[in-house]
Amino acid sequence: MSWVHYALLSAFFAGLTAVLAKIGVSEVPSNLATLIRTLVVVAFASAIVAASGDARAVRTLSARDWLALVFSGLATGASWLCYFAALKSGPISGVAPIDKLSFVVAMTLGVVVLKEPIRPLTIVAAILIVAGVALTLPSVQDSLKRLFT
Repeated sequence: MSWVHYALLSAFFAGLTAVLAKIGVSEVPSNLATLIRTLVVVAFASAIVAASGDARAVRTLSARDWLALVFSGLATGASWLCYFAALKSGPISGVAPIDKLSFVVAMTLGVVVLKEPIRPLTIVAAILIVAGVALTLPSVQDSLKRLFT
């Protein structure tokens, strides 16, 4: 499979995750829900690494690799804690779109930190994503409704 196929599957599973997380967090403290989810991810990823034989590659990791992966894990944990806290009290229709602003953040960091090239149409797409997220917010919808009625 190409990276596009994996990205589409990631989007599907992320959407499924949002619905299942909203159901799971309804009667559970959000931090506990995040811990349970994390333990499942650790077990699942461990099984995949064990089955694929990728564990041997741990010896080849540099200090830079370790540092980046540790900080990535901390960022993931912070993201998940915030996501579950948002889902606990907010609607999926509000939380999920705002969470997708991560694309704009990742793209910007890719340009600034990694010096990745960016195409003008990608910038337009990022602006449209921000506009789309804004349009999902009830306060923006209410303002537009008052403006056009």
